[in-house]
Amino acid sequence: MPGAATRERFEQAVLPHLDAAYNLARWLTRNEQDAQDVTQESFLRAFRFFDGYQGGNMRAWLLTIVRNTCYTWPHRNRPPDTAVEFDEEIHSDESSGGADPEIQVLANADKAAVHRALEELPDIFREVLVLREVEGLSYKEIADVASVSLGTVMSRLARARTRLRQSLGAALGKES
Repeated sequence: MPGAATRERFEQAVLPHLDAAYNLARWLTRNEQDAQDVTQESFLRAFRFFDGYQGGNMRAWLLTIVRNTCYTWPHRNRPPDTAVEFDEEIHSDESSGGADPEIQVLANADKAAVHRALEELPDIFREVLVLREVEGLSYKEIADVASVSLGTVMSRLARARTRLRQSLGAALGKES
């Protein structure tokens, strides 16, 4: 059982990345409750193996654990076909206070369209896009997290961006 000193080191090193871990879990599981469970399970795993951590980028190490947990947790904790699709309400930006209501409606429509387009991407494309564009990881960090080559990361990002553009273009064409 790790001691108090290990727990304190773990908290200082890992807890600052809690939001990134949850965000990745939410996008990969597409379900808020599952994302919370996966994040908790990931932190338990990270704590269990923290003494074996060899250094390097803590965020990438943790996100690797989150990613792997996202793909293994549902198979062990959910009967097949019972996962509920992730449904997030789109909130207006509170900082826009007195902004024009028409601008707020358009901004929310844009957010909703991007959200839907991201949801439609296959997992391998959504994963790299979220890690790069939302979490700001470098290509090398993404390669480490996803256990793929740098070329695969670049290829998947290019394909993800192309599919996202196509999906958004199709959505805008339907609304016209």
